[in-house]
Amino acid sequence: MELVTARGTLTSAEAARELGGNTGLYSFHLRQLARYGLIEEAPAVRGRVRPWRVASAPTAPDPAVGADLDGLARGLEDESYRRWLAQRDRVPACWRRDEAFSQVLYLTPEELTEMGDAIRRLIAGYRQREDRPATRPPGAAPVAVVARLFPLLESGPEQSGPEQSGPGQSSPEQSSPGQSGSSIPGA
Repeated sequence: MELVTARGTLTSAEAARELGGNTGLYSFHLRQLARYGLIEEAPAVRGRVRPWRVASAPTAPDPAVGADLDGLARGLEDESYRRWLAQRDRVPACWRRDEAFSQVLYLTPEELTEMGDAIRRLIAGYRQREDRPATRPPGAAPVAVVARLFPLLESGPEQSGPEQSGPGQSSPEQSSPGQSGSSIPGA
């Protein structure tokens, strides 16, 4: 969506060149954005090219649409990461590493929010480089930054949220010494 807004119009081929990946993937995502009224087809300048632009009369925000678009974004992130893993041996040596990591932490809802805010502030320090190429240092390239902070749920359909326990109460995650206490398989 940001790329369509920044460029005015965008084709799936242009999105693939700019973001990496195949045109089919971006064609699907552009059609989904159009399905929800966020973008629309722009007049084609040549041949079979199918440009898109921000909708001239965007529809009112619908919470269900937001959830669907979040799902589309997650799918694009996952596809981009799979493509990176499959092709990283073909990029220059200085770019062959990534900083993928995962950590389970015990946080309160407030701490989860604080951590999300801290990550957003850190990322914000680099955002101007997207719109102002002159601010990019030599050798800079687009890098996907993905952060997902969410409570881990116990397995089972009866569980609807994190285990509730108050101060001094033991929850299933708080195990005796010598037990892992993790509900994550293999942990």
